[in-house]
Amino acid sequence: MTSDARALLERLRAQASDRVASTAATLAELTHDREGSNDDDEHDPEGVTLSSEWSRLTGLAEAAASELQQVDDAIARLDAGTYGVCAHCGRPIPAARLEVRPFATHCVACAERLGL
Repeated sequence: MTSDARALLERLRAQASDRVASTAATLAELTHDREGSNDDDEHDPEGVTLSSEWSRLTGLAEAAASELQQVDDAIARLDAGTYGVCAHCGRPIPAARLEVRPFATHCVACAERLGL
């Protein structure tokens, strides 16, 4: 399972890292575009406002950064030998849960009890 888990986590890491870079580039482009425009873009009949797009991209960037951190933490647990062990009760996290959520830190029972 360890090599399979590592391969999956590395793949998820690459995808999350790509999303972080992509959203950062798009936000930088939007920032550049916004420098030369009127800040009051709420009544633009051309479609989505810069403020709305900024908000959407910021949310996507934060989600990608959060996922990247969770994957990095899972890789660190894998290296430490604690991957797949519930951080609350110390029992193994079922393989089916790790397939669905490879960076899970709690077994299903503990996650439910903790409201995660």
